[in-house]
Amino acid sequence: MTLLVVEGLRTEFPTRAGVVPAVDDVSLHIERGETLALVGESGSGKTVTALSIMGLVPPPGRVVAGRICFAGRELRTPAEIAALRGSHMAMIFQDPMTSLNPVFTVGEQIAEVIRRHKGLSSRQAWQQAVEALASVAIPDPARRARQYPHEMSGGMRQRVMIAMALSCDPQLLIADEPTTALDVTIQAQILELIAVKQRERNLGVLLITHDLGVVAQVAHRAAVMYAGRIVETAPVEILFSRPQHPYTQGLLASVPRLGRQAARLPTIEGVVPKLNELPPGCAFAPRCPEAQPACRQGELALKFLDTHRGHAVRCLRR
Repeated sequence: MTLLVVEGLRTEFPTRAGVVPAVDDVSLHIERGETLALVGESGSGKTVTALSIMGLVPPPGRVVAGRICFAGRELRTPAEIAALRGSHMAMIFQDPMTSLNPVFTVGEQIAEVIRRHKGLSSRQAWQQAVEALASVAIPDPARRARQYPHEMSGGMRQRVMIAMALSCDPQLLIADEPTTALDVTIQAQILELIAVKQRERNLGVLLITHDLGVVAQVAHRAAVMYAGRIVETAPVEILFSRPQHPYTQGLLASVPRLGRQAARLPTIEGVVPKLNELPPGCAFAPRCPEAQPACRQGELALKFLDTHRGHAVRCLRR
């Protein structure tokens, strides 16, 4: 069953330099038990897409177009999204040290979430907070619950964020770069923890990352973003074996591989354009080795190459 459907999402930020379309014409869907990876370099619109879905876009930014449906129900107002946030949709933020309040213990912070969404007493909420810490394999959870964020390692803080996000049994989990700044061993543990919880609860997961290795490891499908738009989406095995958009091809070509004899890795020439100064037509055209004059004219829509497998690309050459 389809859990989340997003169609034509557009989120803008007014600035002194003009309106910045941080997200433009983004459409995606997530099934129960499925992981969709949202891939792209910094500034491509991944996090703003997640914040738009969660109804957490910071002012003066706002969602100006699009449609969001959760479990078959269209969410038309910020109040409808807020009613589902926490209890039905939850998010793990990128940096737990800035997401957790430094003056409260981690147990108090998890218990507050549980009290708000489940209406339990303080004692019951505290007990469930300790159980939530135990569920993410934090040793001696009763003692850890009384610690402050600064007393924990980065990997332990990220486990706390996962415990908090899952404490009210959501159906959708959005993980925004959950392994950033963690060493490789801890990264693997966090990804495995999310995968285990997904299997246990049949969660839909939106995984935001720039790490293609993570995508290959845990995702079922991937959507590649560039300059606020999805330029290609496909099942992971197709995206890695038969990428169609030149930007996706460039990203995959730049990944280091064992046994590669080349003196240096291929790069994508040029820089990402400013979102308030996007070129006409395809935003990637100034950097694209296959660009033609037609690529710099008019709007480009996602075109399905394989409707059955869900492989679509935003490119005139395909």
